[in-house]
Parts: sequence; C-alpha cells; structure tokens
Amino acid sequence: MIILGFIESLESIDRKILLAINGAHSNFWDAFMYGMSNKFIWIPLYLFFLFFLWKTYGKRVFWPVALFLLAVITADMISVHLFKNVFQRYRPCHNLEIRDLIHLINGKCGGKYGFVSSHAANTAAIATAGILVFYKRTKWLIPILIIYTLLNCYSRVYLGVHYPSDVAAGILLGSTIAVLWWLVIRKKIQLQ
Repeated sequence: MIILGFIESLESIDRKILLAINGAHSNFWDAFMYGMSNKFIWIPLYLFFLFFLWKTYGKRVFWPVALFLLAVITADMISVHLFKNVFQRYRPCHNLEIRDLIHLINGKCGGKYGFVSSHAANTAAIATAGILVFYKRTKWLIPILIIYTLLNCYSRVYLGVHYPSDVAAGILLGSTIAVLWWLVIRKKIQLQ
C-alpha cells in the first residue's frame, strides 16, 4: 500500500508539472517550442559538431563520429523497444484522463506511448557523447550541448507530448548509453 501511494503521489506531481508547463503557452512560445522539437532544425548544430570533430581529430574522425552514431541509434532503439513498447504508458495527449486539458500545437501528439522520451534519450546521447569527446579540447561547446538538451527536452513537456518523468528517464537512458559506448571505444577516440 505504501508503494502504491508513493507511485500515485509521483504521478500526481508529474501531471501537475506537465499541466503547469503546458498551460503557460503563448503564440510565440508555441511556435518556438514546436520548432525546438523538430529534428530537422538541429541539422545546422550537427553539422557544426561535425566541423569541430574534423577540426579536432582530422583523419581520425571515424571513431568520434562512430560514438555519436552508436549512442543515438542504441538510445533510440532501446527507448522504443525496451521502454515504450514494454511499459505502454500513454502520452499525456493520449491519456483519456487529461487529454482535454492538454494544449496541442498543430494537433501533433505523436505515437501512443511516451515512456521514455526518445527525443530526450537521443538528445542526451548526443550531448553526453559530445561532452566526452570535446571536454579536453573544446570546452566552450559543452554549454551549447547542455542548452541543446534542455531546450529539446523542455519542449516535449511544453508541447504536451511527454510527462516530465518521460523526459527525465530519457535523459538518464541516453546519457548512460553514451557513457557505456565511450567506455567501449574511448581508447580509439582519445587524442595523443
């Protein structure tokens, strides 16, 4: 009974935070957050990272790029197949209890299930891999990676397509996967 009460309390807090963030909308922030969740808007940032990877590693760029790709692909696959398809927690915008309270932009809700957020997992995987790769040589990129992650993840809650716990679990999953891949291939990545 105590555990069930604890879980219900956490779910209640999760909903309250979601509704507070999603409910504080405006035309400007709707457009901005919708853009932040669009995977194509981040292409210039990814190209920017590739430029700095090439500048830092030169012809040895294969392994750092491999780290990013392995981290993102693994995070995406696990977030869908081992979490969303297993836990089957409805996204807020699909949850019959609260969907009428959710402010949707352009009617976009996404797939049926939301735990964990694949956007958050993938974004955290990229950011964590970037922090590990750039830490010694290009430290000024680290705040950009953190802001990128926070904006992307916040936008998912703002848009009403994920609970805060979906996003937090996604960040934890993506970061963990990036660190694990880093441990596997770091000796091939590290500069001499």
